[in-house]
Amino acid sequence: MGEVAGSPVAGSRRGEETGVLHFVFKRIAMAVPTLLIMAVTVFVLIRLIPGDPAALMLGDLATPASLADLHERLGLDQSLPVQFGIWFGNMLHGDLGISITSNQPVLPLVLDRFWISARVVLIAVLLASLFAVPAGMIAAWRQNTGTDLFLVGTATLLYSIPTFWLGLLLLLFLGLQLNWLPVVGYVSFSEDPGAALLYIVMPVMTLFLHEMGVLIRMSRASTLEVLRLDYITHARAKGLSESAVLWRHAFKNAFGPTWTLIGLVLGNLLGGIAVVETVFTIPGLGRLLVDAIFARDYPVIQGCLLFVAFVYVAVNLVVDLLYPLFDPRVTAE
Repeated sequence: MGEVAGSPVAGSRRGEETGVLHFVFKRIAMAVPTLLIMAVTVFVLIRLIPGDPAALMLGDLATPASLADLHERLGLDQSLPVQFGIWFGNMLHGDLGISITSNQPVLPLVLDRFWISARVVLIAVLLASLFAVPAGMIAAWRQNTGTDLFLVGTATLLYSIPTFWLGLLLLLFLGLQLNWLPVVGYVSFSEDPGAALLYIVMPVMTLFLHEMGVLIRMSRASTLEVLRLDYITHARAKGLSESAVLWRHAFKNAFGPTWTLIGLVLGNLLGGIAVVETVFTIPGLGRLLVDAIFARDYPVIQGCLLFVAFVYVAVNLVVDLLYPLFDPRVTAE
């Protein structure tokens, strides 16, 4: 039978739908000013760099004519509000400028490098989540036992090791001593998928091991909190096995905070992968930013920073929008 219009069930369902829509619009509305603030921040930070950007970019080749020409190309001969207005308007149309060193449009260059970084980061975060979430739940289930101490100790150790040091250790043992994997370099998947996989194993492993540490700790903490709730006690009182209590009743509520942390980890890695890409000479977005800083390629620096900020906000927005799947109560705020 269909629901009667105006019935309590239909009204409750409409209320839930309204709550979900309100939650979605609220999160999107919060993301817009965040992106605007980040755009202003990136613009101001670039302008606060000491010295004349045009002179720094031209170096010893600077002449009054070349400086004037570059000032005009970059809009540096205008006032700061006018510069920001021109830059922001171009940015809204997908124009992040032209690279000084390669003379290529910045946006296609950033996008091309981004997909290289994203491939490494996504694989690492997926593997870390698949291993860390069950490990953290098992540690909570076996609290204060040898299993718990081993998992927590391992997680703390992995999280304490800097990524560059962990990457160098993997290079030393897996690459140089055991000769199992290529040491440095990168091969495109379009050229040779097999070789491409071999070249990203150690970068993925570096990020996987480091981030697995923090995810295990978060999963354990959230699971411990859930296991103390009354409905878990009730489930145990009904005679359910511990495995059924853990995976059927505790998992969904315990995964919510961990899901939020996964989003933060994903955003942080996409923005901070420069160290790993430098260690393993991967031509990703982080390596592009580092090379642009050394070359004083300000349009590329500005484009990379803005793109990283956009990705970070977008990832966390998606995490926020998916959070009601794990905890429907958030839409009732």
